[in-house]
Amino acid sequence: MTSEEGASDNADFTPEEIARGRALRRAQLPWSLGSRATGLALLLVLGLTPAGAGLVGVFGHTWALRVLGGGLGLVVLQQAVSLPFAARLRVVRVRFGLVTQGWGGWAVDVLRGLLISVPLALGALYAVYGLAGATRWWWAWAALGAACAALVLSWLAPVLLEPIFNRFTPMSPGPLRDALLALADRDRIPVREVLVADASRRTTALNAYVSGFGRTRRIVAYDTLLTTATPREVELVVAHELGHVKHRDVARGTLLGAAGAAVGVCVLAALVSRQPLLDLAGADRFADPRSLWLLAAVAALGSALTGPLACAVSRRVERRADHHALELTADPAQFIAMQRRLTVANIADPDPPRALHLLFGTHPTAAQRIAAARSFPTGSPASPGLRT
Repeated sequence: MTSEEGASDNADFTPEEIARGRALRRAQLPWSLGSRATGLALLLVLGLTPAGAGLVGVFGHTWALRVLGGGLGLVVLQQAVSLPFAARLRVVRVRFGLVTQGWGGWAVDVLRGLLISVPLALGALYAVYGLAGATRWWWAWAALGAACAALVLSWLAPVLLEPIFNRFTPMSPGPLRDALLALADRDRIPVREVLVADASRRTTALNAYVSGFGRTRRIVAYDTLLTTATPREVELVVAHELGHVKHRDVARGTLLGAAGAAVGVCVLAALVSRQPLLDLAGADRFADPRSLWLLAAVAALGSALTGPLACAVSRRVERRADHHALELTADPAQFIAMQRRLTVANIADPDPPRALHLLFGTHPTAAQRIAAARSFPTGSPASPGLRT
């Protein structure tokens, strides 16, 4: 099935479930696309005209003050234009019963996000413009710094950033915890602990993941998943996540992210140093922080253009993790049940329009994942675990 019409024939979902997922997708799409388009438009208008340089110039003549003011303006303005769309998306999700958090909690989360993004953005901008003013080889040092930052943030995020937004408690000893650790042991993946995230204070959506590297690796399950899904379905979700570890998707993704960051900096440097673009932006040279909005605009445009390719790579990685889960558990029937539960609980469209899926889909559709499970050979022995 590749169309909305075909989705209605899917025997795994009732017409009401399909209609509900489709309705949520249609209700969210204008606000999601509007947020992307408005954010990109802001950057292009301020980055490809002297307006952005004028905003930065207000903060004085020293490069340090210009970076400080320009960086703060960049983060805050982007947040300001995206906030109405994010609020409207939240209203839609509340209407569909996916949100349990109040507006106060949501505002605190927005604030937490700013408190993280502002220091990161300012640190990166100070490094770039400090290097640009000191050496002609600034782009090489900036590329190296971007690669190192990607590696460090990927390592530290599970330990430092995740606890900012969620509280984690150890899963109580019992059959489910034992089964999850047995899955990891069967996969020869060392896991330090199994944690439960208090996702229910924000959402009714279901999820689980494996995060961290080496001694920091842990299995994390949403409390919503544990209270909604059967134990065997929880196993299937975790088996999928273990597939990412088994195939070194996190490590490869981190290394590719580091390499991509380095290459991206080099490409950005080549573009933002071109005089025609600097003239458009109202900056004499790139080392002047008045080129800051130009830098952000070119980076955002590049990200938008490469987005569909990144989604295609992500879908391939997720398909491989699905296959791993089926191999590890040898239980396609429960895998199908798990996919159905996730789709219904998260109110997802099991078979969205092909164009939208190619542009923005990071996972195979539910219909595709279920079809793959049905074609999986069932002759291999099942792994030991919970069968109910």
